[in-house]
Amino acid sequence: MQHVPRRAAGSRRAGRDLLGLVLLPLPLLALALPAAFAGGGTRRWFGGRSESQRADAQAAKDAAAAAFYELDTAQRDLRISIETITAVDDSPAARRAVADFEALGRRIDEASSTYIAAVDAHDLDRDDLEASVAALARTELTRAKDELTRVKQELDRFEQGLGPLLGKAETQLARLAPAVERARQSLLAASNALDAVRGSGLKADDLAARLAALAPDLTKLNQGAGQHGVPETLERADRVARDAGAVRAEAERLPERATEIDRRLVSLRTRAQALTTRSEQVEPILSELRRRFVAACWQDLQHVPDQAAEAVRQAEGKLAEARTAREEQRWADATALLSTVRALLNTTDEAVSAAGDRLRRLNEVSKDPEREIERTRFAVRDAQRLAMAGRNTPDPRHARPLDDSVARLERAIGTLEGRHPDYWHFLTELEAVRGTVSGVVAQIREERGAAGA
Repeated sequence: MQHVPRRAAGSRRAGRDLLGLVLLPLPLLALALPAAFAGGGTRRWFGGRSESQRADAQAAKDAAAAAFYELDTAQRDLRISIETITAVDDSPAARRAVADFEALGRRIDEASSTYIAAVDAHDLDRDDLEASVAALARTELTRAKDELTRVKQELDRFEQGLGPLLGKAETQLARLAPAVERARQSLLAASNALDAVRGSGLKADDLAARLAALAPDLTKLNQGAGQHGVPETLERADRVARDAGAVRAEAERLPERATEIDRRLVSLRTRAQALTTRSEQVEPILSELRRRFVAACWQDLQHVPDQAAEAVRQAEGKLAEARTAREEQRWADATALLSTVRALLNTTDEAVSAAGDRLRRLNEVSKDPEREIERTRFAVRDAQRLAMAGRNTPDPRHARPLDDSVARLERAIGTLEGRHPDYWHFLTELEAVRGTVSGVVAQIREERGAAGA
C-alpha cells in the first residue's frame, strides 16, 4: 500500500506523537495508541455547536483510521498468501490470482489516498474550528471510511477465493523440508550400504557410478527451493530418494546375489552334464522307432541327437563366460549369461524328452488304438449334448464344426487299416479333433453365460 506524505500540521504532530510512543514502556504504549489514532496532542475544548461538530468529525476520523488500519493489515496478510502461491504454483490460475491482487492493490491505493487527503485537509485540533468546517470534515472522512470498508470487503471476497490455491501451495511447502531430508538420508544410507559391500570384498562399481551420478542433484537440493523452485525441488528430492533407495537395496542384496550366481553356476553345470548323458540315449530310441514304425512317425526327430549335442556345447561355452563374469564381479553379465544357458538347456531337454515320449505314445496306441478313439468320441458326444441342451435344433455355428470333427475322426480311424499304419498321424489327428471340440464347448458356455447375465 502506498502512503501519500502528510503535509498538514496535524499530521506532523501525529507523527511526532507516535515516535514518542515507541519509547514508552509497553503498557503505556498500549494505552496511548487510541490517542494516536484520535489525532494526538492536546487541545482546548469550547462548548456549543462547534464542539459538537468537532466531536462528530473526530469520531468519523477515528472510524476512518480504524478502517484504514484493518485494510492495511488485511492487504499485508494477503500479500503473504500471494507470495506463498507464486513460490509454488505457476499455473494460469495462480497467474490470474496475482493479476487480480495487483488490480486490488490499485483500488486500495486509491481509497487510501482519498482517506489520507481527507485527514490532511482538516485540522480538527484548531481552536477556531468552525462548525461548517467540522461538518465538512466529518462528511469527507465518513466517505473515505465507507470506501475503505468497501475495498476491504472486496479483499475479503478475493481471499476466500484463494482457498484452493493457497491450500495446495501450503501442502507443497509443508512437504518440501521432509522430502529434501528423505533424499539426503537415502543418499547417506546408499553410501553406507556400498561401504559395507566393499568391506566384504565385493565390488560394486556400477552401483557406485549410479550413486555418483546423483551428486549434481544433491548440490541443487542444498542450494534450496528459492533458487530452483518448489515444484522442481520436490520432484528432484523424490527422484533422488527413489534412485538412492534402489542403489541401497541392490547393494544390500549383492552378497545374496553373488551366492545365487554361484549356486546357479553349479546347478546348470550339473544339468548340462546330465543332458549330455540323456542325449546319448536318443540314438537308440530313434533306432527302435525306425525299426518298428513308418518314417512319418520319426522323421522330425532325426536331428535331435546332433541338435542336443550342439546346444549342450553352446551352453557349456556360455557357462564358462558366466564363470569369468562372476570372477570379475560383473554381476549383470553373469546373470544374463546364466539365463541364456538355462534357455539352451530347456530347449535341449524338451527335444530329448520328445524322442522318448514319442516312442512311449506310439507303443501305447499301436497296442490299443481303441482307447484314443473312445476318448475322442466321448468328447464329441459330450459337446453334441451340450449343443442340443434346451434346443430342438443345434445352432449351425456349433453343429458344423462338431459334424466336421466326427468326419475327421472317422477318416483318422481309417488310416489304421493296412500293414504299416501311420500311428503318429492318427494321434495328432485325434488331438486336433479334441481341440476343435473343446473350442466349441467353450464358445457355447460363454454365449450362454452372457445371455444369463
